Amino acid sequence: MPGRSRRTLQFAALAAGTALVLTGCNAAAKKGESGEKGSKAFTLVTPDPVGQNEFLKLAVTGVKSAAKAHGGTSKVYQSSDSASQQQNLQAAVDAAPDAVVLVGFEFADAVAQQAEAHPKQQFLMVDACTKESFENVACATFREHEGVFLAGAEAGLLSKSGKVGAVDVLDTPQFRRYSDPFAAGAKHVDAKARASTRFVGGQSPFDDSARAKEQAGSLIAKGTDHIMAAAAAGNYGVFEAAKAKGTFAYGVDVNQCPSAPGTVVDNVVKRTDVAVRDGIKHILGGDAGKNVSYGLEEGGITLTGLEKDVAGSKCVIAKHEDVLKKIAELRDEIVDGKLKVDDPAAA
Repeated sequence: MPGRSRRTLQFAALAAGTALVLTGCNAAAKKGESGEKGSKAFTLVTPDPVGQNEFLKLAVTGVKSAAKAHGGTSKVYQSSDSASQQQNLQAAVDAAPDAVVLVGFEFADAVAQQAEAHPKQQFLMVDACTKESFENVACATFREHEGVFLAGAEAGLLSKSGKVGAVDVLDTPQFRRYSDPFAAGAKHVDAKARASTRFVGGQSPFDDSARAKEQAGSLIAKGTDHIMAAAAAGNYGVFEAAKAKGTFAYGVDVNQCPSAPGTVVDNVVKRTDVAVRDGIKHILGGDAGKNVSYGLEEGGITLTGLEKDVAGSKCVIAKHEDVLKKIAELRDEIVDGKLKVDDPAAA
């Protein structure tokens, strides 16, 4: 999901940042230790402090990996608000690195202006893109709906009530990528499955845990026992509601199972590091201005349950090897083009 998903649809409270990351929210980054000093330089600008945000930490890992692979250096500029986002973008452009990498929709308009003003500067936008195309702006977006479909299939196979649901931030095509495919996945493995969606909405849809918990509670009250949590910071509210009633939930973007062991079944993971690393490779290879979509096939979207370390993930799905075998088969069908997952955001 473009936009706020890269930070607000995960929120796992994990260990603090890496050596590349500054502790200040609006400070110019220092040279990273991601590779030997060389001719190539890459700068990452984040929309929020990296800190405990695993999704953004993956972006840092990606730029760090690119610097190492190309014998160069990397910098990270962390932002805390719209003003610092603008300031950090300008500072990054002024430094004229080989690529300026930005994560999130907040930068779309500013990048368009900078790209036009600095046609020789290469930009990589991750999880979003500018409205119009520029020869010096590459974009990396995700097909979240493919992973959500698989999570829905897990729910359909595990549900005892035959009722699944989702708590989504907003009723828009982009955000429905986290609810409609969940229902489709459940019905694919159980034709009798029924699905419902509730939306957080309101003044603060991305960080209203109380409202998300309330909406999850309304689904549970009607018999829903597996819920896709796509409520941004409100995911923890969904987890609380599910835990209180002995039902189950699914996380997004990173592994959220440790935040609610025994409650979170699995997670739809977005590999920001893959998008950043590969995006920089494309730019250096002459594919400037290229828009790449990352899904199951490219390894940009996956489930925690399909990863090698699932046994230590604290996810409920780790105990259901039979279900994971079926999910792996569905994944392969999607990758091979035998199974098509409808995209709610498609025109």
